[in-house]
Amino acid sequence: MAEEARGPQPSVASVLARVRLLALDVDGVLTGGHVVLGEAGEIQVFDVRDGLGVKWLLRSDVQVAWISGRGCAATRRRAAELGVRELALGSGPKDRALAELQARLGLAPEATAAMGDDLPDLAMRSRCALFAAPSDAREEVRSRADLVTRASGGAGAVRELAELVLRAQGRWQAIVDAHGE
Repeated sequence: MAEEARGPQPSVASVLARVRLLALDVDGVLTGGHVVLGEAGEIQVFDVRDGLGVKWLLRSDVQVAWISGRGCAATRRRAAELGVRELALGSGPKDRALAELQARLGLAPEATAAMGDDLPDLAMRSRCALFAAPSDAREEVRSRADLVTRASGGAGAVRELAELVLRAQGRWQAIVDAHGE
């Protein structure tokens, strides 16, 4: 059964403490999963809190990768704004995309966490030590996830997972302190 994200249990915390790569689906994880098409192209809505979580992970030497079966200019632009360099857009099978990324970065599945919300994302589960899902993910995905966030996709789920990683690695308090008095 998936663990609710109330704070990591010791076994989950020990896994998160070793994470050096977080692989994220885009549609339904970093966004609410809506596709808005206009005359100028596709519009995506990203959560600012998720973006801060991604930036803090990157500053803490945790690589962040976006793996998506789709891809558009808005996705590339948001990744560039956040400093996400690892993009596998239009990826095909996500386990293969993740395996290629891990090989290129020299990172093992034991140092990898991933988050997905729909059936194609389940392929990443075999390539990571911890698989997470947003609260509004498909039931089939939530039931196979090691951790289910309270927040939904595109509404803070990535931030929630980022905080859990940073807490497990002993880096969260320094981030809080840097923003305090």
